[in-house]
Amino acid sequence: MTSVFDENGNNVPCTVLEVGPCVVTQVKTKDTDGYKAIQLAFDEKKEKSTTKAMMGHFKKANTTPKRKVVELKEFILDWKVGDVITVDYFKDDPWVDVSAVSKGKGFQGVVTRHHFSGVGDKTHGQHDRQRAPGSLGGSSYPSRVFKGLRMAGHTGDRKIKVINLRVVKIIPENNLLLLKGSVPGSKGSYVIVESPKGT
Repeated sequence: MTSVFDENGNNVPCTVLEVGPCVVTQVKTKDTDGYKAIQLAFDEKKEKSTTKAMMGHFKKANTTPKRKVVELKEFILDWKVGDVITVDYFKDDPWVDVSAVSKGKGFQGVVTRHHFSGVGDKTHGQHDRQRAPGSLGGSSYPSRVFKGLRMAGHTGDRKIKVINLRVVKIIPENNLLLLKGSVPGSKGSYVIVESPKGT
């Protein structure tokens, strides 16, 4: 993340994303595959680290091996195999949506996971109850714990979509897109940027 000054002199916190160049490696249609989708590839990869099957797949699109391949089902524009999508695709979009896998936090307690505040105060004879979940349910009825109860467990490491992030600036020579606010994922992780136009 970084920050830039807008036209009014306000300091705006931004996330810098490298958007493209993404190559269209496959176009799926209802006639051949049963559904409509496009396949995008991003991030250069060495040939020695690529399988022969994927090498043939990339040669069909007349491109070099890529590290990340993603299939997008919802799109409107007609793309062809070999087309290159750069950050200029978002030049007319004031808002975009970003989806990615969030940071994994491991096994967390209820305070970190659900923002619990503990059970009561430290007084009245209570001992070490400040980070405890408290009661889980009734005894004789229902004699079980309901599904979906907020308890400790694995936190993060799931796909999250953040909608309506404002496009602050586009740097086309470096394929950089500056968005106001934060996006899910750690540094260097892959994200999917969606436009209101369809992809």
